[in-house]
Amino acid sequence: MSLIALTGGIASGKSSIARRFAEHGAVVVDADAVVRELQEPGTPVLAAMVAEFGADILDESGALKRAELGARVFGSPEKVAALNGIVHPAVRAETERRFAEAIAADPDGVIVYDVPLLVEARASDPWDLIIVAHAPAAERIARLIEFRGMSEDEARARVSSQIPDEQRLAIADVVIDTTASLDQTLMEADRVWNDLRPLLRAARERRAVSGTAAPASSVGGHA
Repeated sequence: MSLIALTGGIASGKSSIARRFAEHGAVVVDADAVVRELQEPGTPVLAAMVAEFGADILDESGALKRAELGARVFGSPEKVAALNGIVHPAVRAETERRFAEAIAADPDGVIVYDVPLLVEARASDPWDLIIVAHAPAAERIARLIEFRGMSEDEARARVSSQIPDEQRLAIADVVIDTTASLDQTLMEADRVWNDLRPLLRAARERRAVSGTAAPASSVGGHA
């Protein structure tokens, strides 16, 4: 079994790459989807969030008002830390369960963990390969405006609220440049998949020698 972490900033194209890997047969565990499931009404995670932030983060049906919660914690390191202290341990436990389930089903398969907060929460986990989807901040801001309907100020705030690109690139084994078209990004994802065995071998050799993931292999010509 190969355990691959796939990360990238907002609007980096990470999810498109994850879907492409799934088409090739990978088991994709989506961290954001896991979070949403863990925050459904009646779950211990949602109860802990209500205890921390108040019942007004829920709508009339008892579901989480994500925009309300986001507005409440945005810009406050203390509140973000409190939220992460509730969510991250639960996500880790659930994803580890899913990893184990996938390994039991197919010991020779590939698991891809699609995770935006890899650097912040799980960079030191024993990944066989770390892939970073990367496009410059200006490109990602333009995508948020065009495809998600954000204002320029909103888009800039979302990008700037995340860690600098350099911190993601520093832990990468492979960088997929997503600056060009979606078709080009998918071609680069295909190339990584087709070269997966030598990429995994090279990453393991680097770790054995230095204990780090750097330097990264670059796919796409710009990263």
